[in-house]
Amino acid sequence: MSEHILEVKNLRTSFFTAEGEVKAVNDISFAIEKGKTLGIVGESGSGKSITSLSILGLFAGTTGKVIGGEILFQGENLLEKTQHQMMKIRGKHISMIFQEPMTSLNPTMNCGEQIAETLRTHQGLNRAQAKEKAVEMLRLVGIPEPEKRAGLYPFELSGGMRQRVMIAIALSCNPDLLIADEPTTALDVTIQAQILELIKKLQQELGTSLIMITHDMGVIAEMCDYVAVMYCGKIVEYTDVKTLFTAPKHPYTVALLNSIPSHEIDIEGDLQTISGTVPSPYDLPPGCLFAPRCPEARDACHQSLPELTKVEGGGQVRCFVHGNGKGEA
Repeated sequence: MSEHILEVKNLRTSFFTAEGEVKAVNDISFAIEKGKTLGIVGESGSGKSITSLSILGLFAGTTGKVIGGEILFQGENLLEKTQHQMMKIRGKHISMIFQEPMTSLNPTMNCGEQIAETLRTHQGLNRAQAKEKAVEMLRLVGIPEPEKRAGLYPFELSGGMRQRVMIAIALSCNPDLLIADEPTTALDVTIQAQILELIKKLQQELGTSLIMITHDMGVIAEMCDYVAVMYCGKIVEYTDVKTLFTAPKHPYTVALLNSIPSHEIDIEGDLQTISGTVPSPYDLPPGCLFAPRCPEARDACHQSLPELTKVEGGGQVRCFVHGNGKGEA
């Protein structure tokens, strides 16, 4: 039996607009082992969040559509499931912590009821049982006076408290896989550290697999076992977290790491940045998508797209300079 709880194979997700097709996720593959954490990192617009929405099938009411590939969860292809079947999987087997809790929580329901609703739906608890378990979940995620806080509405709580409520909802049914989409972006630094520590602690206690989506390399270093670096809908490097920080291969990965502020930077010095801008999804360059911004680009890089190939050390990289030189047709 496979140790992979989730396998994504050649996933392609596009948005169809009046201006044309946007290939938001363009033929990506990865897997996550039981109890492990996979980080997905990249600039805004790289396809990180669309990957998570593809896994959960959350494109109703949008122009987005998964147009190819497989998403195997515990051996079953989620893309073959009906919406009714997916509703039984979401929340119970796969849960998600969204980026901004203020817009993700229901403003018309108190926090305890929002947790209880998930418990009644997926665990068949009655109202009294669900209410009691909701209070237990609020206590588990470190909210003081949980009995009182359960009766409060989202707007009555701080950002950190709202995010803890989101975590309580996501973990209330002990899911096999938790997806955290930039769970600390809207929080101050102190609260960020508390939330990350909480997620890690609960993951270890419950044995949950985790996908951590972020643009923060510090979060990747703190939380992840393996990392997929995305750029313009493609994975450009896939490796374990130690190798990522000690021996990065792809020039984009190196640029992301170099742009991290350092305590050693002279007060008068400039922060390092990645030159250029992310190309328009309607006008992607030929060849390697990072080539127009890459200081190591060669002629071949502007002509054909390199494959994601294995390199020494066990990782994979999509690069003519640091890979094996193969190009996609």
